[in-house]
Amino acid sequence: MKSYKVGIIGATGMVGQRFATLLERHPWFTVTALAASGRSAGKTYTEALGGRWAMKTPVPESMKDMVLFDATADIDKVAEQVDFVFCAVNMPKDEIKKLEEAYAKREVPVVSNNSAHRKTPDVPMVVPEINAGHIEIIPAQRRRLGTKRGFIAVKSNCSLQSYVPALHPLKEAFGLEAALACTYQAISGAGKTFETMPEIVDNVIPFIGGEEEKSEQEPLKLWGRVEGDRIVDETGISITAQCFRVPVSDGHTAAVFARFAKKPALEEIKRLWAEFKGPAQELRLPSAPKQFLHYFEEENRPQAKLDRELEGGMAVSVGRLRPDTQYDIKFVCLSHNTLRGAAGGSVLLAELLAAKGYFD
Repeated sequence: MKSYKVGIIGATGMVGQRFATLLERHPWFTVTALAASGRSAGKTYTEALGGRWAMKTPVPESMKDMVLFDATADIDKVAEQVDFVFCAVNMPKDEIKKLEEAYAKREVPVVSNNSAHRKTPDVPMVVPEINAGHIEIIPAQRRRLGTKRGFIAVKSNCSLQSYVPALHPLKEAFGLEAALACTYQAISGAGKTFETMPEIVDNVIPFIGGEEEKSEQEPLKLWGRVEGDRIVDETGISITAQCFRVPVSDGHTAAVFARFAKKPALEEIKRLWAEFKGPAQELRLPSAPKQFLHYFEEENRPQAKLDRELEGGMAVSVGRLRPDTQYDIKFVCLSHNTLRGAAGGSVLLAELLAAKGYFD
């Protein structure tokens, strides 16, 4: 596999920091540019972080003295130094849309962690194990943008990365009709630590802005299909969600209830989960978990503290599968929200795009 030069746009935020750690020794991708807000431009990465480094490992040696660009004002300079960029910026949605399109129009592909373009009909929103085929919409998007190389691809919301992978093989086998998901979401999903979010200690907050809508709608795009120059959402499945912020550092847990056209046997479900592979595994992408879905027979698993780091934080843990009185089944699942759910999911998407030649 050839190697690619990569930029991180929004390098100082929590997801940007996670990108830095994941790309430090990546076999295909080398970070050659870092960008953040105008406040950070011209400073070294260490200076710009100013003591806000939230990762367990130190700032990567290769990046700590890199001088940051202004993400908005220095697009041309970044474009000269990279083959593509990861984007994880904290800005209003309409500004993010403009920013990402500006990079794409400078012929820089954008792999975005942001939600701004998830509803754009010709922007693929991809979980590589589930809907890798959606990247085939990119030529249509390039025609709209007037680009040869540039495009935008996004990863989906972190809260649905735990339960959609577990529902996916069951949807294919038994015809998923309806699902209910209650998510219990870690504070790193808000870019916070216990030091910066003291109000969460000994507390549960029953609201996360915009999260329930994303949890209910984004799976329908993941399960949709490419038609002409757009991705058309799945219409035959109904999803309802409630989302809570809980005092956990990393790891989103979901309690899931599901109803099917054909009632499944529990042992058959476990077999499907154990055998489930996607293009990420078939292509042996560097960040792909070997076993995507792990089922725990213990009654008290999965647990965020014990299971979030499974397969480098890129696997999904499932447990407590049992019949339900109102739906057909219920179960619990867990994924690491800044790894599988955010930066790691974006890196895996970039690996898929690289393997399929979209950066060439």
